[in-house]
Amino acid sequence: MKSCGLRCMFILLSFPYLLQADLSSDYYSKTCPDFDQTLVQVVTDKQIAAPTTAAGTLRLFFHDCMVDGCDASILVASTSRKTSERDADINHSLPGDAYDLITRIKTALELKCPSVVSCSDILVGATRSLVTMVGGPRINVRYGRKDSLDSDMNRVEGKLARPNMTMDHIISIFGSAGLTVQEMVALVGSHTIGFSHCKEFASRIFNSNSEHSADFCPEGMNAKYAAELRKLCANYTKDAEMSAFNDVFTPGKFDNMYYKNLQHGYGLLESDQAIAFDNRTRPFVDLYAANETAFFDAFAKAMEKFSEQRVKTELNGDVRRRCDQYNDYRG
Repeated sequence: MKSCGLRCMFILLSFPYLLQADLSSDYYSKTCPDFDQTLVQVVTDKQIAAPTTAAGTLRLFFHDCMVDGCDASILVASTSRKTSERDADINHSLPGDAYDLITRIKTALELKCPSVVSCSDILVGATRSLVTMVGGPRINVRYGRKDSLDSDMNRVEGKLARPNMTMDHIISIFGSAGLTVQEMVALVGSHTIGFSHCKEFASRIFNSNSEHSADFCPEGMNAKYAAELRKLCANYTKDAEMSAFNDVFTPGKFDNMYYKNLQHGYGLLESDQAIAFDNRTRPFVDLYAANETAFFDAFAKAMEKFSEQRVKTELNGDVRRRCDQYNDYRG
């Protein structure tokens, strides 16, 4: 059989979805045998010191993987010549503790096995460990991803869902990432931990057109909950850090309370509450609210699938020595 040589190489580079990554659960067993132990230890220490790390890292994971796959492009710092993904407006609120965690893990692993473990694998592995640590399901993770060679702010818009988007739009965005409606509903369940800044939902709870804004209740939201949120976020325009827990009852525990909250009008974000009413998504909300095991199983499977979409290989990626810089960085 004749080799297609440069012609085949051109096709593969032009259509990266044709590339297949060789992922495995024991990918680093020989090249970095202390990988798992080191990652878990750093994750544990960080989560104990900063309990919001789990939610922040899970959010960082989603913002990375929704834009061209799990390739650590979100971790690259902008330079004077190019603005990276992390500086897109929707990523400004990503927490520093999540970035710090990845830096700590990378530093520890570089001391043990230099230039072996990719930043993308570190982010996926850290997310897996943190979900389990706060009570969530065990997620089967395979490794072998390479890091992106590009991070462009202009690639972000339209890839990440915003709270004020229609359900049609949100379903379309997740569909473009290869996810079904049921997988989308399961993954949005990650809002069972963490918080959102008041500015992300202020337009929902404050009705500037009403003379009786104190009595205003957004459609589908519990009236008392809306009133308490208005008190909490009263000064959000002066304090950008004002925020509220996504799950008002068990904010630090990964469980199915998020779905139960939606059924009773305690959905913080407009897009969250919407999935409890839309005919395409409501059956899954009701299922996961009634059956935590079903939610955990669906979440774990969706996370495994999501983390392996559009993986970079040696042909279109590499292993960064620093997660915030490309290897050819010259300052």
